[in-house]
Formats: sequence, C-alpha cells, structure tokens
Amino acid sequence: MSWWGKVVGGTFGFMMGGPLGAVLGAALGNYFDTGLDGIATGGSLGLGATERVQSVFFTTTFAVMGYIAKSDGRVTKDEIALASQVMQQMHLNQQQRIVAINLFNEGKKPGFPVHEVLAQFKKEIFRRRNLVQMFLEIVVATALADGRMDASEKNVLEEIARDLGYTKKQFNELLSRLAGQTQFSEKVSAEEKLVAAYKLLGVTENESDAEIKRCYRKQMSQHHPDKLVSKGLPGEMIDIATQKTQDIKNAYELIRSHRK
Repeated sequence: MSWWGKVVGGTFGFMMGGPLGAVLGAALGNYFDTGLDGIATGGSLGLGATERVQSVFFTTTFAVMGYIAKSDGRVTKDEIALASQVMQQMHLNQQQRIVAINLFNEGKKPGFPVHEVLAQFKKEIFRRRNLVQMFLEIVVATALADGRMDASEKNVLEEIARDLGYTKKQFNELLSRLAGQTQFSEKVSAEEKLVAAYKLLGVTENESDAEIKRCYRKQMSQHHPDKLVSKGLPGEMIDIATQKTQDIKNAYELIRSHRK
C-alpha cells in the first residue's frame, strides 16, 4: 500500500496537482495542513510512475462514480450499494474508505469538472489502454447498478468514453460486454446464461471456435490482475480484476461445453 502511505504520510512531491489534486485535496479534508502542491518530503515521482498512477486511478474512479450516480438527477440506493461493494472488494481500511466516500461526494457536487479531470487522468495514465478500459468498466457498472440505464446516463458515459479516446462503436461494444457480465452473474435460465456468456466475450453464436478462443484470450490478457497492477491499478483493486477474469473464464467454459 505504498501509494496510500505516501498520500497519508504527506509526501506530496509525486502528487498530480491540477483538478485531480484539488479533488483529492478536498476529499482528504483536514488530514493535512499543507496543500497538494506543497512540499515533497520523500522525493518526487514523475509522470507515469506506478505510485502516482495508482493514486490517480483511485481518485478518478470514485469521483467519477459519484458524478455518474448523480447524472440522472438522483443517486439511487443501488448506486450507493455498488460504490460500497467496490470499497468492500478493495478491503479499504477506515481512512481509505472515508476518503473514497468523500471522493464520491465530490463527484456528486454541481460543477464537478469532469472533462478537466478526465483530460488529466488520460495524461497521467499515458497509453495504458487496459487501465483506461478497467476504469470505464467500473464506472459503467455504476450506471447499471439499478438494472437500467436511462438516456442521460448513457449520454454522460458516451462523453466520458469519448474524452478517453473511445469511438461510439468501441464504447457500445464495451457496454454490451458489461451487460453480458451483469446478466451472467445473475440467477437466470440456462439459455439466458449462455446468451450472456457470448455477450461477455464480445462474440456471437455464429463465430468459429477459433475466433471465440481468440476473443477469450484477449479478454483474459486485458483483465489479468498482475498485469493491471504492474501498470498502475491500485493493489486494493486486484480482487475486482480477479473476479472479472473468473467470469470471463466461466463464460468461455460454458460456451465450450455447450458446443461440444
């Protein structure tokens, strides 16, 4: 938990400043008397350093989750429950949980500078495409938490995806896979579960075995927990990535079994 230790220890030399720094500073509240653009007490980490990316990912994820939850005018119990579920999966300690909740609340505030935050996020992540995808999957799940996605939520998500370099087609494909994962995890009929498995892998029933295997391997590679952590996913989120790879594997095994 070295990135978190630097945050609460006051080592701000590696912090990002800008809109993300302001959001995290507000979420930290009275932990510190100095600002995020203040002194460095333990050396500086430059753009792209793993600990810096981890703090950026944590900050952006919870703040944008709050922004999306509020985008349709109200925050539902399901959306709050999902945020709590993510915190639980991350095994956050009390301090981290307080800051995560504060970040969520910052994102809910009127005038939250979402486009500026995402521009900085994209710059800080620097071509780590798999991390960007993981971020999108977590925040999209917020909108799907209540079992539906209204037009305002979808428009907001499309804007977020566009800010991060996704075309509308790429975003819709990601949305379809996530809808498949949501349904695959629910108690549904065997037929519905098989349909969800195909959607989760991003393939159709008409695809060849070889193509389905290729897509399966691609999805597994994109969500491999160790790879994501090495690129800057906070270690606390490893269980989220592990669950995704387990769902992908189970979906592939179901399809293989059905085809036999």
